[in-house]
Amino acid sequence: MAVVIDTLGAKRPRHPEKQSRPDSPILRKPEWLRVRAPGAPGYNATKEIVKGHGLVTVCEEAACPNIGECWSKNHATMMIMGETCTRACAFCNVATGKPDPLDPTEPARVADAVAKMGLAHVVITSVDRDDLADGGAAHFAAVVRAIREASPQTTIEILTPDFLRKPLDAVYEVIEARPDVFNHNLETVPRLYLPIRPGARYYNSLRLLERVKERDPQQFTKSGIMVGLGEAKEEVMQVMDDMRSAGVDFITIGQYLQPTRKHAPIDRFVHPDEFKAYEEIARAKGFLMVSSSPLTRSSHHAGEDFARLQAARREREARA
Repeated sequence: MAVVIDTLGAKRPRHPEKQSRPDSPILRKPEWLRVRAPGAPGYNATKEIVKGHGLVTVCEEAACPNIGECWSKNHATMMIMGETCTRACAFCNVATGKPDPLDPTEPARVADAVAKMGLAHVVITSVDRDDLADGGAAHFAAVVRAIREASPQTTIEILTPDFLRKPLDAVYEVIEARPDVFNHNLETVPRLYLPIRPGARYYNSLRLLERVKERDPQQFTKSGIMVGLGEAKEEVMQVMDDMRSAGVDFITIGQYLQPTRKHAPIDRFVHPDEFKAYEEIARAKGFLMVSSSPLTRSSHHAGEDFARLQAARREREARA
Protein backbone atom coordinates (compact mmCIF):
# COMPACT_ATOMS: atom_id res chain seq x y z
CA MET A 1 0.00 0.00 0.00
CA ALA A 2 1.33 3.42 -0.96
CA VAL A 3 2.00 5.84 1.86
CA VAL A 4 2.28 9.60 2.28
CA ILE A 5 4.36 11.55 4.81
CA ASP A 6 2.45 13.85 7.15
CA THR A 7 3.78 17.15 8.51
CA LEU A 8 5.39 15.42 11.49
CA GLY A 9 7.30 13.05 9.25
CA ALA A 10 5.22 10.00 10.15
CA LYS A 11 4.12 7.55 7.49
CA ARG A 12 0.42 6.95 7.05
CA PRO A 13 -1.56 4.97 4.46
CA ARG A 14 -2.33 6.89 1.27
CA HIS A 15 -5.76 5.24 1.08
CA PRO A 16 -6.86 4.59 4.70
CA GLU A 17 -10.48 4.11 3.67
CA LYS A 18 -9.44 1.18 1.45
CA GLN A 19 -7.38 -0.68 4.06
CA SER A 20 -10.29 -2.91 5.09
CA ARG A 21 -10.99 -4.05 1.53
CA PRO A 22 -9.83 -7.50 0.48
CA ASP A 23 -6.86 -7.66 -1.86
CA SER A 24 -7.64 -8.10 -5.54
CA PRO A 25 -5.06 -9.58 -7.91
CA ILE A 26 -3.54 -7.11 -10.36
CA LEU A 27 -3.76 -8.61 -13.82
CA ARG A 28 -0.79 -8.61 -16.17
CA LYS A 29 -1.16 -5.93 -18.82
CA PRO A 30 -1.46 -6.98 -22.46
CA GLU A 31 1.04 -5.67 -24.99
CA TRP A 32 -1.24 -2.88 -26.17
CA LEU A 33 -1.10 -1.28 -22.71
CA ARG A 34 2.68 -1.17 -22.34
CA VAL A 35 4.16 2.35 -22.25
CA ARG A 36 7.71 3.64 -22.15
CA ALA A 37 9.17 4.85 -18.88
CA PRO A 38 9.61 8.66 -18.63
CA GLY A 39 12.97 9.90 -19.81
CA ALA A 40 12.82 12.27 -22.79
CA PRO A 41 14.50 15.71 -22.30
CA GLY A 42 11.20 17.62 -22.20
CA TYR A 43 9.99 15.47 -19.31
CA ASN A 44 12.50 16.92 -16.84
CA ALA A 45 11.85 20.48 -18.02
CA THR A 46 8.12 20.07 -17.34
CA LYS A 47 8.84 18.46 -13.98
CA GLU A 48 11.02 21.39 -12.93
CA ILE A 49 8.34 23.98 -13.80
CA VAL A 50 5.70 22.00 -11.90
CA LYS A 51 7.95 21.60 -8.84
CA GLY A 52 9.22 25.17 -8.99
CA HIS A 53 5.67 26.53 -8.80
CA GLY A 54 4.62 24.15 -6.02
CA LEU A 55 1.89 22.63 -8.17
CA VAL A 56 0.10 19.29 -7.99
CA THR A 57 -0.64 17.35 -11.17
CA VAL A 58 -3.16 14.61 -11.74
CA CYS A 59 -0.51 13.02 -13.95
CA GLU A 60 1.44 12.09 -10.80
CA GLU A 61 -1.35 11.75 -8.24
CA ALA A 62 -3.49 9.45 -10.40
CA ALA A 63 -0.47 7.48 -11.68
CA CYS A 64 -1.41 8.22 -15.30
CA PRO A 65 0.23 5.83 -17.78
CA ASN A 66 0.71 8.67 -20.27
CA ILE A 67 2.87 10.89 -18.04
CA GLY A 68 6.06 10.15 -19.99
CA GLU A 69 4.54 11.09 -23.33
CA CYS A 70 2.67 14.18 -22.12
CA TRP A 71 5.44 15.69 -19.98
CA SER A 72 7.96 15.11 -22.76
CA LYS A 73 5.72 17.32 -24.92
CA ASN A 74 5.58 19.98 -22.19
CA HIS A 75 1.97 19.09 -21.32
CA ALA A 76 0.76 18.64 -17.76
CA THR A 77 -2.71 18.53 -16.20
CA MET A 78 -2.82 20.76 -13.12
CA MET A 79 -4.75 19.50 -10.11
CA ILE A 80 -5.93 22.38 -7.96
CA MET A 81 -7.31 22.65 -4.41
CA GLY A 82 -4.74 20.31 -2.89
CA GLU A 83 -3.80 16.66 -3.24
CA THR A 84 -6.28 15.19 -0.74
CA CYS A 85 -9.80 14.28 -1.85
CA THR A 86 -12.92 14.05 0.32
CA ARG A 87 -14.29 11.13 -1.72
CA ALA A 88 -13.21 7.49 -1.72
CA CYS A 89 -13.89 6.26 -5.25
CA ALA A 90 -12.84 2.64 -5.70
CA PHE A 91 -10.93 3.33 -8.92
CA CYS A 92 -8.96 6.43 -7.95
CA ASN A 93 -5.33 6.68 -6.81
CA VAL A 94 -5.62 10.18 -5.32
CA ALA A 95 -5.24 10.22 -1.53
CA THR A 96 -8.39 10.52 0.60
CA GLY A 97 -8.69 12.41 3.87
CA LYS A 98 -9.16 15.85 5.37
CA PRO A 99 -7.86 18.46 2.91
CA ASP A 100 -5.85 21.55 3.78
CA PRO A 101 -7.45 25.00 3.43
CA LEU A 102 -7.41 26.49 -0.05
CA ASP A 103 -4.27 28.39 -1.01
CA PRO A 104 -5.25 31.87 -2.28
CA THR A 105 -1.96 32.13 -4.21
CA GLU A 106 -2.69 29.01 -6.27
CA PRO A 107 -4.57 30.68 -9.17
CA ALA A 108 -1.62 33.02 -9.80
CA ARG A 109 0.93 30.19 -9.53
CA VAL A 110 -1.01 28.00 -11.97
CA ALA A 111 -1.39 30.89 -14.40
CA ASP A 112 2.33 31.72 -14.22
CA ALA A 113 3.26 28.08 -14.90
CA VAL A 114 0.91 27.93 -17.90
CA ALA A 115 2.50 31.08 -19.33
CA LYS A 116 6.05 29.84 -18.75
CA MET A 117 5.28 26.49 -20.36
CA GLY A 118 3.79 28.31 -23.35
CA LEU A 119 0.77 26.04 -23.42
CA ALA A 120 -1.64 26.36 -26.32
CA HIS A 121 -4.21 24.34 -24.33
CA VAL A 122 -4.31 23.56 -20.63
CA VAL A 123 -6.44 21.13 -18.62
CA ILE A 124 -7.24 22.06 -15.02
CA THR A 125 -8.77 19.45 -12.74
CA SER A 126 -9.17 19.09 -8.97
CA VAL A 127 -9.89 16.83 -6.06
CA ASP A 128 -13.44 16.75 -4.69
CA ARG A 129 -13.87 19.32 -1.91
CA ASP A 130 -17.12 18.39 -0.20
CA ASP A 131 -15.82 20.26 2.86
CA LEU A 132 -16.24 23.63 1.12
CA ALA A 133 -19.59 25.40 1.00
CA ASP A 134 -19.33 25.88 -2.77
CA GLY A 135 -17.31 22.75 -3.50
CA GLY A 136 -14.43 24.95 -4.63
CA ALA A 137 -16.36 26.60 -7.45
CA ALA A 138 -15.08 30.13 -6.75
CA HIS A 139 -11.50 28.82 -6.68
CA PHE A 140 -11.99 27.08 -10.02
CA ALA A 141 -13.35 30.28 -11.52
CA ALA A 142 -10.41 32.27 -10.11
CA VAL A 143 -7.93 29.88 -11.75
CA VAL A 144 -9.65 30.27 -15.15
CA ARG A 145 -9.63 34.07 -14.86
CA ALA A 146 -5.96 34.12 -13.80
CA ILE A 147 -4.93 32.00 -16.79
CA ARG A 148 -6.93 34.24 -19.14
CA GLU A 149 -5.02 37.26 -17.83
CA ALA A 150 -1.54 35.68 -17.84
CA SER A 151 -1.85 33.70 -21.06
CA PRO A 152 -4.77 35.00 -23.18
CA GLN A 153 -3.87 32.82 -26.17
CA THR A 154 -4.22 29.58 -24.16
CA THR A 155 -7.47 27.64 -24.49
CA ILE A 156 -8.70 26.32 -21.16
CA GLU A 157 -10.34 22.99 -20.40
CA ILE A 158 -11.60 22.30 -16.89
CA LEU A 159 -12.38 18.87 -15.43
CA THR A 160 -14.55 19.59 -12.43
CA PRO A 161 -16.05 17.74 -9.47
CA ASP A 162 -19.81 17.11 -9.51
CA PHE A 163 -20.63 19.88 -6.97
CA LEU A 164 -23.09 17.47 -5.37
CA ARG A 165 -25.47 19.24 -2.95
CA LYS A 166 -23.83 22.62 -3.58
CA PRO A 167 -25.74 25.83 -4.44
CA LEU A 168 -26.63 26.25 -8.09
CA ASP A 169 -24.99 29.68 -8.07
CA ALA A 170 -21.67 27.92 -7.38
CA VAL A 171 -22.00 25.91 -10.60
CA TYR A 172 -22.98 29.05 -12.52
CA GLU A 173 -19.88 30.87 -11.27
CA VAL A 174 -17.65 28.24 -12.90
CA ILE A 175 -19.64 28.29 -16.14
CA GLU A 176 -19.54 32.08 -16.28
CA ALA A 177 -15.75 32.09 -16.00
CA ARG A 178 -16.09 30.83 -19.59
CA PRO A 179 -13.61 27.98 -19.97
CA ASP A 180 -13.38 26.75 -23.55
CA VAL A 181 -14.29 23.20 -22.52
CA PHE A 182 -16.27 22.17 -19.42
CA ASN A 183 -15.52 18.52 -18.63
CA HIS A 184 -17.05 16.36 -15.96
CA ASN A 185 -16.58 12.60 -16.16
CA LEU A 186 -19.43 10.17 -15.59
CA GLU A 187 -16.68 7.55 -15.07
CA THR A 188 -18.83 4.41 -15.39
CA VAL A 189 -22.30 3.10 -16.12
CA PRO A 190 -25.15 3.77 -13.62
CA ARG A 191 -25.30 0.15 -12.39
CA LEU A 192 -21.71 0.33 -11.13
CA TYR A 193 -21.92 3.64 -9.27
CA LEU A 194 -22.45 2.13 -5.82
CA PRO A 195 -19.33 -0.09 -5.83
CA ILE A 196 -17.15 2.20 -7.99
CA ARG A 197 -18.24 5.78 -7.30
CA PRO A 198 -20.25 5.58 -4.06
CA GLY A 199 -20.00 9.27 -3.16
CA ALA A 200 -21.48 10.41 -6.47
CA ARG A 201 -24.85 10.17 -8.20
CA TYR A 202 -25.07 9.40 -11.92
CA TYR A 203 -28.00 11.69 -12.68
CA ASN A 204 -26.51 14.56 -10.69
CA SER A 205 -23.38 14.35 -12.86
CA LEU A 206 -25.47 14.17 -16.01
CA ARG A 207 -27.53 17.16 -14.89
CA LEU A 208 -24.38 19.19 -14.23
CA LEU A 209 -23.32 18.76 -17.86
CA GLU A 210 -26.81 19.63 -19.03
CA ARG A 211 -26.81 22.84 -16.96
CA VAL A 212 -23.63 24.02 -18.65
CA LYS A 213 -25.37 23.90 -22.03
CA GLU A 214 -28.49 25.57 -20.63
CA ARG A 215 -26.46 28.43 -19.18
CA ASP A 216 -24.03 28.84 -22.08
CA PRO A 217 -24.94 26.96 -25.27
CA GLN A 218 -21.64 28.03 -26.90
CA GLN A 219 -19.49 26.33 -24.27
CA PHE A 220 -18.20 22.89 -25.27
CA THR A 221 -18.97 20.09 -22.84
CA LYS A 222 -17.06 16.85 -22.43
CA SER A 223 -17.35 13.65 -20.42
CA GLY A 224 -15.67 10.28 -20.21
CA ILE A 225 -15.99 6.76 -18.91
CA MET A 226 -13.69 3.87 -18.09
CA VAL A 227 -14.34 0.38 -19.41
CA GLY A 228 -13.13 -2.95 -18.10
CA LEU A 229 -15.01 -2.67 -14.79
CA GLY A 230 -17.73 -5.17 -15.65
CA GLU A 231 -20.03 -3.00 -17.77
CA ALA A 232 -21.92 -4.39 -20.76
CA LYS A 233 -21.68 -2.91 -24.26
CA GLU A 234 -25.37 -1.99 -24.15
CA GLU A 235 -24.78 -0.02 -20.94
CA VAL A 236 -21.94 1.94 -22.55
CA MET A 237 -24.19 2.77 -25.50
CA GLN A 238 -26.91 3.96 -23.10
CA VAL A 239 -24.42 6.27 -21.38
CA MET A 240 -23.55 7.69 -24.81
CA ASP A 241 -27.25 8.36 -25.44
CA ASP A 242 -27.60 10.01 -22.01
CA MET A 243 -24.62 12.24 -22.74
CA ARG A 244 -26.01 13.29 -26.10
CA SER A 245 -29.40 14.02 -24.50
CA ALA A 246 -27.56 16.33 -22.09
CA GLY A 247 -25.85 18.05 -25.04
CA VAL A 248 -22.36 16.67 -24.40
CA ASP A 249 -20.03 17.45 -27.32
CA PHE A 250 -16.89 15.39 -26.59
CA ILE A 251 -16.50 11.86 -25.22
CA THR A 252 -13.47 9.90 -23.99
CA ILE A 253 -13.42 6.14 -23.39
CA GLY A 254 -10.39 4.44 -21.85
CA GLN A 255 -9.31 1.25 -20.10
CA TYR A 256 -9.55 1.16 -16.31
CA LEU A 257 -6.20 0.33 -14.72
CA GLN A 258 -6.10 -0.86 -11.11
CA PRO A 259 -3.73 1.31 -9.01
CA THR A 260 -3.26 -1.12 -6.09
CA ARG A 261 -4.60 -4.43 -4.77
CA LYS A 262 -7.01 -2.46 -2.55
CA HIS A 263 -8.71 -0.75 -5.49
CA ALA A 264 -11.54 -2.10 -7.62
CA PRO A 265 -10.36 -5.11 -9.63
CA ILE A 266 -10.17 -5.11 -13.41
CA ASP A 267 -12.92 -7.25 -14.89
CA ARG A 268 -11.14 -7.54 -18.23
CA PHE A 269 -8.82 -5.75 -20.64
CA VAL A 270 -10.89 -4.40 -23.51
CA HIS A 271 -9.30 -5.09 -26.89
CA PRO A 272 -8.37 -2.14 -29.15
CA ASP A 273 -10.86 -3.41 -31.75
CA GLU A 274 -13.67 -2.90 -29.23
CA PHE A 275 -12.48 0.63 -28.55
CA LYS A 276 -12.55 1.28 -32.28
CA ALA A 277 -16.12 0.00 -32.42
CA TYR A 278 -17.09 2.33 -29.53
CA GLU A 279 -15.49 5.21 -31.43
CA GLU A 280 -17.54 4.51 -34.53
CA ILE A 281 -20.76 4.22 -32.51
CA ALA A 282 -20.04 7.49 -30.68
CA ARG A 283 -19.38 9.35 -33.93
CA ALA A 284 -22.62 7.98 -35.36
CA LYS A 285 -24.46 9.32 -32.30
CA GLY A 286 -23.24 12.84 -33.09
CA PHE A 287 -20.32 13.57 -30.75
CA LEU A 288 -18.08 16.29 -32.20
CA MET A 289 -14.92 14.72 -30.81
CA VAL A 290 -14.32 11.10 -29.80
CA SER A 291 -11.23 9.59 -28.19
CA SER A 292 -11.55 5.86 -27.58
CA SER A 293 -8.51 3.66 -26.96
CA PRO A 294 -6.94 1.63 -24.15
CA LEU A 295 -4.71 4.53 -23.08
CA THR A 296 -7.26 7.31 -23.55
CA ARG A 297 -7.58 9.61 -20.54
CA SER A 298 -9.55 12.85 -20.19
CA SER A 299 -6.60 15.11 -20.88
CA HIS A 300 -4.56 12.85 -23.17
CA HIS A 301 -4.18 14.69 -26.51
CA ALA A 302 -6.88 17.12 -25.34
CA GLY A 303 -5.06 20.09 -26.84
CA GLU A 304 -4.50 18.41 -30.20
CA ASP A 305 -8.12 17.25 -30.34
CA PHE A 306 -9.44 20.72 -29.54
CA ALA A 307 -7.13 22.36 -32.07
CA ARG A 308 -8.33 19.99 -34.79
CA LEU A 309 -11.95 20.78 -33.97
CA GLN A 310 -11.29 24.51 -34.13
CA ALA A 311 -9.46 24.15 -37.46
CA ALA A 312 -12.32 22.11 -38.93
CA ARG A 313 -14.84 24.72 -37.83
CA ARG A 314 -12.81 27.56 -39.33
CA GLU A 315 -12.55 25.64 -42.58
CA ARG A 316 -16.31 25.07 -42.70
CA GLU A 317 -16.99 28.75 -41.94
CA ALA A 318 -14.58 29.81 -44.71
CA ARG A 319 -16.41 27.63 -47.23
CA ALA A 320 -19.86 28.85 -46.14
